[in-house]
Amino acid sequence: MKSTLVIACGAIAHELVTVLKANRWDHTDIKCLPAKWHNTPDKIVPAIRELLSENSAAYQRFFIAYGDCGTGGKLDALITEQQALGNQNIERLAGDHCYAFFAGLDNFASISNDDIGTFYLTDYLAANFDRLILEDLGIKAHPELLSMYFGNYNRLVYLSQLDKPELLETAKQAAKSLNLSFEHIHTGLKSFDTALSGIRVVAK
Repeated sequence: MKSTLVIACGAIAHELVTVLKANRWDHTDIKCLPAKWHNTPDKIVPAIRELLSENSAAYQRFFIAYGDCGTGGKLDALITEQQALGNQNIERLAGDHCYAFFAGLDNFASISNDDIGTFYLTDYLAANFDRLILEDLGIKAHPELLSMYFGNYNRLVYLSQLDKPELLETAKQAAKSLNLSFEHIHTGLKSFDTALSGIRVVAK
């Protein structure tokens, strides 16, 4: 029996699989929730609760690959609730959202303090920018919404995980389409390896 279930946001599924395979953590399964729920975070906690309930007897440990991600503390409340019920082997990513996780909490705080009006992209969000931002937020159909959504932003920071020139160019074009200045910070995958270090050992 596999000992650990990772419940992940679909936006970081590729990176998670890459790290798990590279480290040969074969005792771990991943179940992903839709990445588009970034725009509807109220769906995240009920879905995680359901997955925990469905899989409580099948795994000894759960790792929730989400930050708070707009749940307003409800995800932490769920974890506290689970721990009170005796499920001590459950934790989530550190930080308020995946951007802080990718960059590292201290580094992200520094980036944010430099300019609070910063919009962030990751590899996934850069690759799916048109669909998730321009289409799902209605900007493509109603360009007048652009200033409503992004009028208080000054720059776009692309936090890249993989070295892909085509994604870098896409991120630059995204900044241009939003009328924002552009910065690129390469984070790599070290944050994933560090975050998942607690699930290295197969529970006996």
